[in-house]
Formats: sequence, structure tokens, C-alpha cells
Amino acid sequence: QRLKAAVHYTVGCLCQEVEEDKDMQFSKQSIAAISEITFRQCEIFARDLEMFARHAKRTTVNTEDVKLLARRSNSLLKYITQKSEELASSNMEQKEKKKKKSSAAKGGRTPGEQEAAVTENEDSNM
Repeated sequence: QRLKAAVHYTVGCLCQEVEEDKDMQFSKQSIAAISEITFRQCEIFARDLEMFARHAKRTTVNTEDVKLLARRSNSLLKYITQKSEELASSNMEQKEKKKKKSSAAKGGRTPGEQEAAVTENEDSNM
């Protein structure tokens, strides 16, 4: 019920923006109808995403499921793919930063420097 109210509020805000931009009016009934349609469509999307994941024998919905859902709209699919790639590259950069920080905290050396130090120790032991 709270989610439905949040959708109704958001649709109302969006309609208000359109009213200002396009100099037109939306009745309360039309805003309610748009809200209801939006909410029902989101429920359908959620069920479809669950089914896509279940079909792939997964319990988690992933980006491939979302792309499959958006396949009918080329522009939406392109946008989702672009954002997915941006997130993936951002996650990789964060992982690399964490690796560098953790290796610096452990010994203050990168893996290559650590290997050189081990070789030095082995040479001095001979």
C-alpha cells in the first residue's frame, strides 16, 4: 500500500512537471489511472524478472534478466547496457583500489616488489 502511494506521488510529480513544460492540465482521475497502470506494469515486470532468473536456475535477478525484459525497446536496452557496462567498470576500478590499499597495508609493497624481496632473501640465505 505504501509502495502504491509512493508510485502515485511520483506520477503526480511527473505530471506536474509535464503540465509546467507543455502548458496543459491532468485531472486527478487521469493521474490515478496512470499511477495504477504504472504499478500494475511494475508488478508484471517483477514477475517476469523472477521467471527469467528461475528459468536460468538462479535465485537472484541479474542484469542479463533486466536486458531480456527491455529487449522490446531498443533505446531502453541500449541505455541499460551502457549503464551496466559503466557500473561494471566502476566496480572493477574500486576492486583494484582496494587490492592496492590492502597490499600496501600488509607490507607496503606491490606483488612484484614482494616477489623481488623474497628473491633477495633467498639469495642472502645461500
